Amino acid sequence: MTASLLFGVFGAAFLSATLLVGLSEAALLLAARQPDAPLVALFLAATAGNVLGAVVNFVLGRFLLRFEDRRWFPVSPKNRQRAETLFARYGRPVLLFSWLPVVGDPLTLAAGLLRTPFPVFLIYVTIGKAARYAVLLWAWDAIAG
Repeated sequence: MTASLLFGVFGAAFLSATLLVGLSEAALLLAARQPDAPLVALFLAATAGNVLGAVVNFVLGRFLLRFEDRRWFPVSPKNRQRAETLFARYGRPVLLFSWLPVVGDPLTLAAGLLRTPFPVFLIYVTIGKAARYAVLLWAWDAIAG
């Protein structure tokens, strides 16, 4: 059962970072409700899945922007432009907010477009996404306690 929970949380977090909105938080909290749920493992699965999804966006921005007009492309031109404006104004630390709905995915795409060094991208995105899941699980544990 634990492996399926972890895989489900990982998958939801991955898809949430690439295609779907808000699914990872719900999946994480549902999994955390299970008796003896391994919260640290759930945290790691959610963070890893969401960061990997952000890496997909980074690669799309870096190498596959020519597919921007395709239906499956995760970021609209309008949101991409918004992210590029934020990125230009605030610099690389703006990637700490890659977990935010609507602007987070375009930020990771813009990082690829703007040729952000991958290690820098990975550090900021991982910190931001891990912090979000840590706060979510901390709040859940405090409430469900």
